[in-house]
Amino acid sequence: MNDRSPQGKIDLASRISGSYDHPELSENACVAKTVFQRNQKVWVESVGAWATIEKIVPVWAKGFDEPVRVTYDVGLGREFAAHELKPEDRVDGGADAATANWRILRARNKWQQESDCLHHPYPGTYPVVVTDPNDWGGWRTPGAEYDRDPRKIEFQARLIAAAPQLHALARQLVELAADHPEDAPPALVALAQRASAIERSLHEVPAAEVAPSAVEAG
Repeated sequence: MNDRSPQGKIDLASRISGSYDHPELSENACVAKTVFQRNQKVWVESVGAWATIEKIVPVWAKGFDEPVRVTYDVGLGREFAAHELKPEDRVDGGADAATANWRILRARNKWQQESDCLHHPYPGTYPVVVTDPNDWGGWRTPGAEYDRDPRKIEFQARLIAAAPQLHALARQLVELAADHPEDAPPALVALAQRASAIERSLHEVPAAEVAPSAVEAG
């Protein structure tokens, strides 16, 4: 079938609508509509995390020489539109604010006298991890649990406070493997795949169960 227009131009819409069941489209075919490129680092506004463009997904329609819509697969379980993403040079630094303030504060031990807990690493206080600039949110442990194994709780607090840095390190590992797929050692690729799986799990939110209707309940 002739898929050229009267002007001699290849009609991509005709190919997709009938001439070919599985058109092979080069990435350049949708350059006019794309905002981001593969392997570009972007900020995903709706989930509050950095990600990398893994795949550009053009949506074609009959009668159009260019895609009518372009979405982006960033490895977070669904495709995102361009307005949901921001490139690095357009992020004002506030994007990292969600994780930049994770830190440990020392709260006063109200349930024990300092002389009764000299075996604690920091007698008279216990750790509280806060994740908000106003010292809200975060993590803390009941006094009885802290007294049972204070060194374990102190380690947990340090690990939680360091989580944003470890998360950033894991993202860099994924990006390193993605930037050098042919040269990356198999061990590095395997670690990057594990890091990517953990990254996806961070953003997975279970769907809410549908409450049974009154008829079903009866």
